[in-house]
Amino acid sequence: MTTALELKNISVAFDRLKIIDAITFALREGDIGCLLGPSGCGKTTLLRTIAGFETPFEGEVWIRGVRVSDNKHLVPVEQRQVGMVFQDYALFPHMTVKQNIAFGLQDFKGHLREVRISELVELLEIGEFLYKYPHRLSGGQQQRVALARAIASRPRILLLDEPFASMDITLREQLAKDVRNILKQDGITAVLVSHNQFEAFAMADIVGVINEGRLLQWDTAFNLYHRPATSYVADFIGEGVFLSGSVTGDREVHTELGVITGAMPLGLEQGTTVAVLIRPDDIIHDDMSELTARVTDKAFRGAEFLYTLALENGTRVLSLVPSHHNHPVNEDIGIRLEIDHLVVFPVR
Repeated sequence: MTTALELKNISVAFDRLKIIDAITFALREGDIGCLLGPSGCGKTTLLRTIAGFETPFEGEVWIRGVRVSDNKHLVPVEQRQVGMVFQDYALFPHMTVKQNIAFGLQDFKGHLREVRISELVELLEIGEFLYKYPHRLSGGQQQRVALARAIASRPRILLLDEPFASMDITLREQLAKDVRNILKQDGITAVLVSHNQFEAFAMADIVGVINEGRLLQWDTAFNLYHRPATSYVADFIGEGVFLSGSVTGDREVHTELGVITGAMPLGLEQGTTVAVLIRPDDIIHDDMSELTARVTDKAFRGAEFLYTLALENGTRVLSLVPSHHNHPVNEDIGIRLEIDHLVVFPVR
């Protein structure tokens, strides 16, 4: 499959302060990628570099086999065939929905413009408010209009800068799924910037975790959760805690929860102290187990409770338990380990 976007060793600095540090990744034609990380980690700067608003002092940006940025060469924003949806949507308040969409179709003439508008109206289900002004629309409706305007001209790459940030979490995740379906139907390659991992997982084919300007892992959501490359990624993605352990064999770690077996990084000698990642789905509630832990907190999540459990020495772990097992705080419950993916990091 054709590579739609490639970044090679990109670094960006402002006033000699490095914001992006040697980031490299590629995205295939028609795929959706997400740059995920906390506020201030550099992800929006990286998006603006792809668009052409920022110039790297090192590295190259390639779009569909054409180099569009390096430290000596910069293809202007308007010549990159890149669409962008901003966090505040940036709709023209004095234009109707149809006029906003048509603004992205200035190179389309007459009948072709109307045909494309009709396609977008049907694709995004916005026909009922085509002649309304932006202030008459909900946040979700404005987001759809902004998306329609951005993809109207069929850009090579679509960039989305925290487009769902102002919405409540339920609407945000549903819109992320809807937008994914729309982009897939139109075959558009896209890059999303987000600090919300659930939104990223709902929308993206591949996700890059960024911290302090560095890309720590560019991978599928499954691998980020079950096979994190660094302890930061392990801690940032999903929920979980680290238990102290000691390597006792090629595939064996001893912890206060017992001996845990599974594949481990090469080169960990017997006796090496490690941090073992324990996810809430690794700890199963089992009334028949001799191993117990005390409930110190609980959060109802509909089908499940998320229990915070204290082990004998006071260490706390998390466990997802079906909600018909409704145990009060301070009660001891039986637990057992069921770990399919052993994740350990040496303690230095």
